[in-house]
Amino acid sequence: MADPIIVIGTGLAGFNLVKELRKHDKETPVVMLTADDGRNYSKPMLSTGFTKDKTADALALAGPEKTAETFDITLRTGVTVTAIDPAAHEVRIGDEALRYSKLVLAWGADVFRPPLEGDALDRVYTVNDLMDYGRFRDALAGKKTVLVVGGGLIGCEFANDLTNGGFKVHVVEPVGRCLPTFLPEPASLAVSSALSDLGVVFHFGPFAQRVDQAGDGVRATLSDGSTVEADIVLSAVGLRPRISLAEAAGLTVNRGICTDRFLRTSDPDIYALGDCAEVEGHVLLYVLPLMSASRALAQTLAGQETPVSYGVMPVTIKTPACPVVCMVPPQDVQGEWQIDVDGHNVKALFHDADGQLRGYALTGEACSEKMKLNKELPPLLA
Repeated sequence: MADPIIVIGTGLAGFNLVKELRKHDKETPVVMLTADDGRNYSKPMLSTGFTKDKTADALALAGPEKTAETFDITLRTGVTVTAIDPAAHEVRIGDEALRYSKLVLAWGADVFRPPLEGDALDRVYTVNDLMDYGRFRDALAGKKTVLVVGGGLIGCEFANDLTNGGFKVHVVEPVGRCLPTFLPEPASLAVSSALSDLGVVFHFGPFAQRVDQAGDGVRATLSDGSTVEADIVLSAVGLRPRISLAEAAGLTVNRGICTDRFLRTSDPDIYALGDCAEVEGHVLLYVLPLMSASRALAQTLAGQETPVSYGVMPVTIKTPACPVVCMVPPQDVQGEWQIDVDGHNVKALFHDADGQLRGYALTGEACSEKMKLNKELPPLLA
């Protein structure tokens, strides 16, 4: 029997790849490996679960048995890949070796954990997958106040969602405004103002240093000496692509696992997909590029070499108190913002030196202009 395609990771990237692959190739054996419980779910739904009062089970689209049957694959849950041997075409799970014909690394990104001190670090949670969400939701039973460390995309989405779910939320963001890597300042202010109106309390400027027990809850000490009392802490500082196993296997890595436009790594039979991948220099931890890459790689694995194309890839931030959609300008492009503000409705356009639109940030009702602006932007990777 031919060696299978092995896919490591059962997040949105891995499952969408297998779904697309089976449209072109129903015969090649596929083995999926995951360290978690293998439930199929959509990661963006994790930051809407409290608004919708959904448990982890309710957010799951299907269990591992159903997914394996649907796509005619072997799905192994609760296993941790400990090494990759490209020369032998093997992945190792401890002492067990599994041979592959092609290998796809779709194992995502790790949560960045800030260097906190204190005796209540067991009350500091992160939510990076469905199992994390389940643990966090269970820990919140009977609680009232949540401290969110980080005011970026994940932090703001959870601040809005938890507030909708009836919790009092504090957010600590040292940069001085929310969503600093996505939005120019007036758009940031629109979002923080709307979330503040909802009841979110922001602590802009200091960073969290300690989390200590305080009665039945915790006390966070910030770098300016102030303190915040809460029942539980959610760390939402950001993500970093998982590269250590790939690097140990001799694959080329940078910020992510480096691939060409065919999602092929420096080894011709190993591919990388989703949050762990750096495709032609692009690290895009979002759904739209992941879906484009899954479709392209599925065709390549089925025998039709297909390069990935990234069109305009805006990021939608799920803060219903003040909806946000943005296209962050390329870092290497010089230009300036033109910004119109009407309350929580901000339209910010970034033009380069030649007058070409290269990015935008829209909040509130201005989000309705997204489609029109997308037509004016050049593709990210044509």
